[in-house]
Amino acid sequence: MTSMKLIGLAFGASLALSTAAFAQDLTIAVAGPMTGGESAFGRQLRNGADMAVTDLNAAGGVLGKKLALDVEDDACDPKQARSVAEKIGSARIPFVVGHYCSSSSIPASEAYAENNVLQITPASTNPTFTERKLWNVARVCGRDDQQGQVAGNYIAKNFKGKNIAILNDKTTYGKGLADETKKALNKAGVTEKLYESYTKGDKDFNAIVSRLKAENIDLVYVGGYHQEAGLILRQMRDQGLKTILMAGDAMADKEYASITGPAAAGTLFTFGPDPRKKPTAAAIVEKFKVKNIDPEGYTLYTYAAVQVWSQAAAKAGTTDPKKVMDTIKAGSWDTVIGKLEYDSKGDIKQLDYVVYRWDDKGGYAEVNEKGS
Repeated sequence: MTSMKLIGLAFGASLALSTAAFAQDLTIAVAGPMTGGESAFGRQLRNGADMAVTDLNAAGGVLGKKLALDVEDDACDPKQARSVAEKIGSARIPFVVGHYCSSSSIPASEAYAENNVLQITPASTNPTFTERKLWNVARVCGRDDQQGQVAGNYIAKNFKGKNIAILNDKTTYGKGLADETKKALNKAGVTEKLYESYTKGDKDFNAIVSRLKAENIDLVYVGGYHQEAGLILRQMRDQGLKTILMAGDAMADKEYASITGPAAAGTLFTFGPDPRKKPTAAAIVEKFKVKNIDPEGYTLYTYAAVQVWSQAAAKAGTTDPKKVMDTIKAGSWDTVIGKLEYDSKGDIKQLDYVVYRWDDKGGYAEVNEKGS
């Protein structure tokens, strides 16, 4: 009787183990700022990855295995990002979608390369990310040399003869984007009246705002994140400045409007053509709406990154990171943000930046070519 009980218990235990193993047969990771000032974008990454994993599992998983999602927080801190990358590498996770901040993605990518992890960022736009000849990096977004060109040309065309200032937050992303915008602006024959920096995390911008006022600035370009940009805008309005604020893709979250209130109206920023409006995204957007989630910003880019990896793994017949990356660069991939193809660096060949304008109701829309 005892031996039969033991056999039964052993069978039950092995069944439980095999069920758990099947449920978590293959782990992939998403990494980004789940806490801290940029946590709104961490939520975008997590929402996109969660939905992609759910949909893949409903369709049978990847190579016959169900996916589990490991969520890691880097708080947009380079040291924490490196630590996260080493943790993911030591767990032998073959693929990570992330990070958000370029200052996190760049150091993390080196640890991923050393530990055989394929990394696709949905959001890090600094050119350096794909310019170091690392085998393991790719992105589904554009680059700041493309984004800065669009911003610089827009300012030169629509603010001719006006006083322009450029600010940056000294981060890899913010300074890189500000410098690329300055380069494009100068090439178009416009010289800014002011080029200043501040520190990410600053709350008091009155000294900078006073300088903008003294220089009679018509448009200030901010190379930085939405938290500080929102405070700069509020403090400009508090001092009576009607100066227009323009920034980059880090403004693509409604949290910006929660910082500024109706004062957000008129703020300009660059971002890819709204992925929510693409026919390829219609069905997925509806799924998000059912969950009461607005898949704005980089949500659908994250979903697309998981699609690229999963399709390439299926085509390669393996999750071996190097083989999957070779497959990614050699193929063309159908995603929620459209068909994507890659160059040898890991940059996509198809993405145009466009200009958006915030309204006073907490939303934003693409500006037409005439600037209206």
